[in-house]
Amino acid sequence: MFLLDTNTLIYFFKGQGRVAERLLATSPQQLAVSTITLFELETGLRKSGSEARRAQLAAFAASAQVLPFDSDAATEAADIRVQMELAGTPIGPLDTLIAGTARAARATLVSRNLREFQRVPQLAVENWFD
Repeated sequence: MFLLDTNTLIYFFKGQGRVAERLLATSPQQLAVSTITLFELETGLRKSGSEARRAQLAAFAASAQVLPFDSDAATEAADIRVQMELAGTPIGPLDTLIAGTARAARATLVSRNLREFQRVPQLAVENWFD
């Protein structure tokens, strides 16, 4: 399963990079989005006022699996936060929650933000932009 990060979906909707090509070549049953990513996207869309983009997001969310930030994700995110803080290499709080969701689901996180996510222990990451 592939968990799509916020930036990956933004690139998809804007037609940037090779994201659309990779996404459309992947079975919808293998695609997922976290509730944290939906929160980030909804926040941006409410600020921009783009109803067309909100419709695109709603259509995508209806066709992909939506993974909740549940107790397993919370446990994984807490582990990630502690490990990375102890190592002196923390990542942002929402990225920690997204990484925790991916690890709990044993999903590969699809993000262009390799600088942060590749440092997360036991997290598979792919970049579909390049």
